[in-house]
Amino acid sequence: MDTANIADGLIQYLMLIALLTFHEFGHAWVALKCGDNTAKLQGRVSLNPLVHMDLIGTVLIPLLGIFAPAGVSRFLIGGAKPVPVNPFNLRHPDRDDLLITLAGPGMNLLLTVVILGIARVICLFGAYDVADLLVQMAYLSLILCCFNLLLPIPPLDGSHVARVLVGMSHETYASLAQLGFIPLLVLWQVPFVQHYISGTTNFLFDLIFQCFAFHSGGAGW
Repeated sequence: MDTANIADGLIQYLMLIALLTFHEFGHAWVALKCGDNTAKLQGRVSLNPLVHMDLIGTVLIPLLGIFAPAGVSRFLIGGAKPVPVNPFNLRHPDRDDLLITLAGPGMNLLLTVVILGIARVICLFGAYDVADLLVQMAYLSLILCCFNLLLPIPPLDGSHVARVLVGMSHETYASLAQLGFIPLLVLWQVPFVQHYISGTTNFLFDLIFQCFAFHSGGAGW
């Protein structure tokens, strides 16, 4: 891997860190609004990346994905420390659990729209290289949204939604979540899963992208 690819990979990694920080902040903030201050007491209602980082999900998995050797499916995805939630503190446990769960992907969807809006404004000033980086960041944010919601596998957010819908107990879910990211890493090597996530992400991204009336002129627009 040459120097340029390494630099690009590190830039994308920094983007991922920022997006994961907002994702976890969204979970923690909504949990607080729903009556549970567990995350606040642990300093998680914060935009400081350090309080959300996890050695495996935030460091090792993303970097291995970026710098994977030839023949291995490369991907830029990762996770942070799960936001702690005490369901007994929630005013409406099932409803609030869904709101807290959806807050993370919802934050990523909002960031996709906001970042694309900023990129569109920057294009007006001819700064296409900067706009191109912002578009990449917006796309990555949407990948995080879709990846988290469309795969109902612990510890992803989609699994929390599935838990509520099927009425699974917190204890049973916790036991399933102990496997961590191992099932995800295996599943991600299945071509259908990659196409499922990337196809959905591309479809949604194109819809949002077109809403900002991007047009040809530079940096591939």
